[in-house]
Amino acid sequence: MLKQILLVGAGGAVGSIFRFLTSVFVTRSEPWPFPVATFFVNIIGCFCIGLFANLIPSNNLRFLMITGFCGGFTTFSTFASENLSLINNNQLFIAVIYIVASVIIGLGAVWLGMYITK
Repeated sequence: MLKQILLVGAGGAVGSIFRFLTSVFVTRSEPWPFPVATFFVNIIGCFCIGLFANLIPSNNLRFLMITGFCGGFTTFSTFASENLSLINNNQLFIAVIYIVASVIIGLGAVWLGMYITK
């Protein structure tokens, strides 16, 4: 159990650092009316989970890469917070687009990752 905890922690730390760096890189340009950084990391994370689901046979590597890295890289709480902020700022249309696009494209990204690694 301790080994799995350490693997999840190590993967989560690296995933969180990658999420931070991705957000910094994506938001370097002009500000977007759409939370593009969170959208981007969540879609990439969905794709990675799809890839890893078929590529990684070992439970220990799954703890490291899927639970740890992808769990640290993606962020549902930020997604929810950004949507609430959009709604509170009377940007309901953007919030709906963000929610629908995230769910549909996220599912598609997981499917694509799994399809590629079949």
